[in-house]
Amino acid sequence: MSLTRRRLLHSSLLLAPLARAASTNMKINLSPGAIGVKADQRQAIEHASKYGFQAVEPQPAFLATLSNGEIDDIAGLVKQKNLVWGCANMTVDFRKDGATFRKDFNELPKQADAMRRAGVTRAGTYIAPASDSLTFLENLRQHAERLSECALALGDQNLRLGLEYVAPKTLWTSRKHPFVHTMAEMKELIAAIHKPNVGMVLDSWHWYTAGESVTDLKTLTNKDIVSIDLNDAPVNIPIDQQVDSRRELPCATGVIDLAGFLNTLQELSCDAPARCEPFNSTLRAMTPEHALPVVVASMNKAFALIR
Repeated sequence: MSLTRRRLLHSSLLLAPLARAASTNMKINLSPGAIGVKADQRQAIEHASKYGFQAVEPQPAFLATLSNGEIDDIAGLVKQKNLVWGCANMTVDFRKDGATFRKDFNELPKQADAMRRAGVTRAGTYIAPASDSLTFLENLRQHAERLSECALALGDQNLRLGLEYVAPKTLWTSRKHPFVHTMAEMKELIAAIHKPNVGMVLDSWHWYTAGESVTDLKTLTNKDIVSIDLNDAPVNIPIDQQVDSRRELPCATGVIDLAGFLNTLQELSCDAPARCEPFNSTLRAMTPEHALPVVVASMNKAFALIR
């Protein structure tokens, strides 16, 4: 049940007066692409400032094209707008053949250096939950080898790497060999990578579709959480039938226990940036001027659940 445009706009007006949690180190992060908004780095910074976000996603490929002076200007603009950097998207495609991985990886040291000079400290990516060609162990070895190289290149520039497990059963059963799709399996992958700067991108949607609970969250520490995604789920759909591309904005339905999720992270003294990534077609059809207030209002409502 995707929210209609009218309902989304109405919800944003209702939610706007809600205050954020009085004291939390987690930051509401604008990731334009995650909500269907097209914006270059400067536009993203301006959008984040104008609409009340606290952090903004860095764009590593762009930052790598800048001179030292230009990077200083961008970093200064972020500070001037009272923002901090969120989590960058690591641009290396490590999921395909070796040539593709090597081509992308060769750009990573330059991007990592640019991010470090701009003051960025976090980058993240997702793990595909199944493969047609590699068994679980084969896939684990390949991921551990490739992501170890990525983590080392990022770590050399004092950046952390967050990995997101993708949990819907409709995805990990869609190919021949299931792969990492739970928190416990992600811990195994991180252990296999064996680099101190590797942690998780923790998504409430995947936590929910993995059938996990607050108890699972309590096995983590702040150091384990590089970035956060906040999403809700459509109503009247069993967990095992949830489809990854059909999500809702935070607190839109109440299907996912965001109060339990966020309050547990608060207990862990989590300081990660938090974005939403609802894959919501109605939201994506909106103009930025309409979509951004709706998104920040839903995030504010979620953060207001923090006690």
